[in-house]
Amino acid sequence: MMKKIAIICCMLSFVLVSAQNKINDSIPVPGQWSKEKINKWYDKQPWLVGCNYLPATAINQIEMWQASTWDPKRIDLELSWAEEIGINTLRVFLHDLVWDDDEEGLYKRMDEFLKICKKHKIKPWFVFFDDCHHPNPKLGVQPLPVKAYHNSGWNNSPARELAERYADGKATKDEVSRLKGYIQNTMKRFKNDKRILLWELYNEPGRDNRLRGSFGDKSKQLVYDSWIWAREINPSQPITSTTEGSVGEINIKINRVNSDLHSLHSYSNWEKVKKNTIDPYLKDGRPILLTEWLARNNGSTVENMLPRLKEAKIGAVNWGFVAGKSGTIWAWSSLKGRDVEKERAEGNVVKPGEEFPEPKVWFHDLLRFDGTPYNKDEIEIFKKLTKNK
Repeated sequence: MMKKIAIICCMLSFVLVSAQNKINDSIPVPGQWSKEKINKWYDKQPWLVGCNYLPATAINQIEMWQASTWDPKRIDLELSWAEEIGINTLRVFLHDLVWDDDEEGLYKRMDEFLKICKKHKIKPWFVFFDDCHHPNPKLGVQPLPVKAYHNSGWNNSPARELAERYADGKATKDEVSRLKGYIQNTMKRFKNDKRILLWELYNEPGRDNRLRGSFGDKSKQLVYDSWIWAREINPSQPITSTTEGSVGEINIKINRVNSDLHSLHSYSNWEKVKKNTIDPYLKDGRPILLTEWLARNNGSTVENMLPRLKEAKIGAVNWGFVAGKSGTIWAWSSLKGRDVEKERAEGNVVKPGEEFPEPKVWFHDLLRFDGTPYNKDEIEIFKKLTKNK
């Protein structure tokens, strides 16, 4: 009898452990900050204003962070311009391949980056995973930017092929361990670093990319696991993960229910952003950061958005700072009907030393490669609202 009871207990224990590893999109992973704690933290911050940051000399996250193309002098120069206009935070993407290839080297470069940021009175945060754009990242020499093409070199992290196998439960133990280590070891290294504002686990999970299409809720397992891994480390900084701007109801629900504060994306004008993006999240009682905005062709402009975001006490982090290899001054419509790999092979690229072509109306970004503003009036608005005159 006792033996039967022991067997039953073991079976129940196994079921419970298994259940803990299943995706639960309605109950937060243990460790979420209370509303009182996160609002107290947020109230101590200045009004957070910044940009999604990539130096103009890098086409993607890999080129920014790998040792062979690390460019601290350029970063220092650009962040001096950021300081001048009152920017006090940056949203910065990492890449799992750089970490896997050179973990300690990446941490040294992150530390150097944080020193540069502190010098310019800026507290950045880091983003781990991303489902946007090109599915097959590789280390080493990165491709040259295709002319007049929006974000011709930005990469998925992890590679879409691995993300697909992860979604199907076919990733190897080593691959799962690597992705877990990427988040956990990085957080452990900087978990008490006061130079870091917060952590963002996943940018726009489920978003489509250039070759394999929309991913949707196939990302949900990695989204959920990223929360488990992060909460096990319990850093001193708050944690978020993109909700609005993502694709897949479960992806969005997991991130919404677990985020300490909300990271929302919208490239519409203020009226639409407030009604469709901000207002639905206000009832959650947690701080809101609009972590992607500025699409001049869509009515998302500095003059329309920035004053209202400040008035609403919502963090304002637009896409792009200095125009360069990313080509994000060109609108999304620049992608239509074009084969980026074919054009690159045919030589339709911006070669080293050549000037970057400009559209009449910029889509994203604020400054040219030499630091001159696209629109001086926009920069004056930044200065006025941040009192950095």
